Amino acid sequence: MEEVDKLEQLDFKKCAPGMADEGLLSSDAVRSILPTLVEQMTDGIAIAQRSAANSPLLYVNKAFERLTGYSRNEVIGKDCRYLQGSERDQKEIARIRAAIEAAEPVDATLRNYRKDGSAFWNSLSLRPAWVGGELFYVGILRDVSALRQAHMALDRVANLDGTTGCLNRQSFIQSAEERFATNAATTLLVVKLDVVSFHDLNTGYGFEVGDALLCETGRRLRDMGAALVARMGANEFALAFEIQDEPSADAIVKLVSASLAADFVVAGANVSLRFSIGYAVGKPAGGAISIIRNAGTALWAAKSDPLGGPRQFRECDHEQATRRVRMTRELKVAVANNEFVHHFQPQVDLLTGEWLGTEALIRWNHPLFGSQLPGSFIETAERSGLLLDLTERNLTTVATFARRLNAHRETPLRFSVNVSAGEFLQHDMAELLDRVLRQTGADPAWLTLEITESMFLSDTHGVMDAFQRLRQIGVGLSVDDFGTGYSNLRSLETFPVTEIKIDRTFVSELATRPARRVIVGAIIDLGRALGLTVVAEGVETEAQRAMLSEMGCPVGQGYLFGRPTDAESFTTNLARTGSEAMGT
Repeated sequence: MEEVDKLEQLDFKKCAPGMADEGLLSSDAVRSILPTLVEQMTDGIAIAQRSAANSPLLYVNKAFERLTGYSRNEVIGKDCRYLQGSERDQKEIARIRAAIEAAEPVDATLRNYRKDGSAFWNSLSLRPAWVGGELFYVGILRDVSALRQAHMALDRVANLDGTTGCLNRQSFIQSAEERFATNAATTLLVVKLDVVSFHDLNTGYGFEVGDALLCETGRRLRDMGAALVARMGANEFALAFEIQDEPSADAIVKLVSASLAADFVVAGANVSLRFSIGYAVGKPAGGAISIIRNAGTALWAAKSDPLGGPRQFRECDHEQATRRVRMTRELKVAVANNEFVHHFQPQVDLLTGEWLGTEALIRWNHPLFGSQLPGSFIETAERSGLLLDLTERNLTTVATFARRLNAHRETPLRFSVNVSAGEFLQHDMAELLDRVLRQTGADPAWLTLEITESMFLSDTHGVMDAFQRLRQIGVGLSVDDFGTGYSNLRSLETFPVTEIKIDRTFVSELATRPARRVIVGAIIDLGRALGLTVVAEGVETEAQRAMLSEMGCPVGQGYLFGRPTDAESFTTNLARTGSEAMGT
């Protein structure tokens, strides 16, 4: 056969240097068995002659036929590029072409197609061989589809989020740097978004629905045509767009927002999700990571204003982020050095003027900026993980003060302490209170935890369980700023709260807005009907006190009765009011 003759003439020493010594390769014994050995190999063998721009096949072995599904007669004389089907743009093809033109060996892995149309990954090793002055190529073909699939599976685990199929955080950052950082002309838009209150969805609907919502979010985002889409965290996603110019960013962000506006229909639920969105635009030539970081900073700012819509990065956002980092560092020192104090504001019987209790208001005695209100540091403490330690110290300090103050009082004062939703839901408050009470010896009836109405929507079962355990201990539960949040009257009936506090905005306009009087009257009547103590906040004038008393509100708190003061001043003022009440 002609192809066998060609096979026998090939200089295999040039094909595989060092395979054997020259004498052995030229021996008649080896030359006689070589065709048989090649036919019996499990790897496909193909020999082609380099002719101008083509390389027609001269020989293929049986393994080649089994691998490709093509018989020998169907392929002899054809250029083996037909195995590539329509995928002639594979990156490895250009490298193979350059090696053949230079008469150099080359190894590559290609996606090829069998006669029946099925695809396989072909590990191809090409070696040049000369017969006289003619160039031939010997190709060794091996099906490495299983190995390739294993590598792809490993890459998927390493680079993709298992739940959504989007890139993971590390892969997103690396891909953005590799793709954009070297192109000085590129304008990069990075959009970051966060599912609002995703924890509530997980606990309310179950993790299966939560995962389904994340998958659907990822699918919608991938349909936006972004260059990269990633799940950056538990409920945070990021997209990277290559855009024409900065003004076009707003339109793309609006499209992203619109794609998420429709209800999410998943098994067992029809859910309307809300998203906080932040984005940043810039030239990534100096590094895409800075734009990604700026988008994250903008997202943080967007979270603090959930009704403000998508937020583009501003320099002031960076300054605020820097302050948060600094505050976190300073808070750690403050907690370690116990730089926190409490101010106490009296709660008074509106009829008799008797002091019934007090609200304990924590203050950070900052060494540089002075007394700081909770609003300036509680969120940072919560996000940094310092809040639990701070809360326990806070409750311990108040409980210790309550024991000292009530030690010789016939009617003990009640002490109210604000507790944020974050610390309440993330930690076992009942266990913490039990530990504090045992440590200080305070009576649990002296303490009341003030919570916000929004906690009723956080996790009905979890909140209910925590409330019931706190009430079993004997600690009171007060709904702060009642009427300004999610006023759910059914929750007052269902949850074991002991007190509601009328927000100061209602009290301040009692004399000028009749509607306010109607609302306040309804709250007072509701509290009385449910057996709850009602406390009116922000009482600043005698007229307000008289109106509230006439409406049947039992307790008031505000500047009319005293401003928040430190423990020593509060004790002095308490003693003075006690003496006045006794006429001494």
